[in-house]
Amino acid sequence: MKKVLTVLLVAFIIIQFFPIDKTNPAPTPGMDFLKIKNTSPEVAKIINSSCYDCHSNETKYPWYSNFAPASWFLKNHINEGRKHLNYSTFAMYEPKTQAHKLQECIEMLEKKEMPLESYFVGHQEAKLTDEQRKILIDYFKREKKETERKMAL
Repeated sequence: MKKVLTVLLVAFIIIQFFPIDKTNPAPTPGMDFLKIKNTSPEVAKIINSSCYDCHSNETKYPWYSNFAPASWFLKNHINEGRKHLNYSTFAMYEPKTQAHKLQECIEMLEKKEMPLESYFVGHQEAKLTDEQRKILIDYFKREKKETERKMAL
């Protein structure tokens, strides 16, 4: 048993020499969702606290991001989140894609699939109340409708 614990401890120490890159891409204010959609401060606050860490280039890395293997899981999660939806570069999406992304936001919120339960472990402030969830759903529906209206012109 002592040998197993020693091996595990040594392995844990060795993997600490493989840190993740915590550098966020440069800010792009002209492409950011909250800016281009002129989002109200109330809605922006909810989106910032519940979505932006994984779905933007403004990730705030928590203390546990300094320790492998948790840091590896976290970095992978952030990369996947940005790949599916990146609010920081939202203006780069074609209008049809924007409408689709907004529909996905609506569906994820309605199904309560976002934010992920695992995110709440270190981010209790990200937990959405039913009222906040409704505010976001209504907001995304309005923005989707407006995007589709502009596409039809």
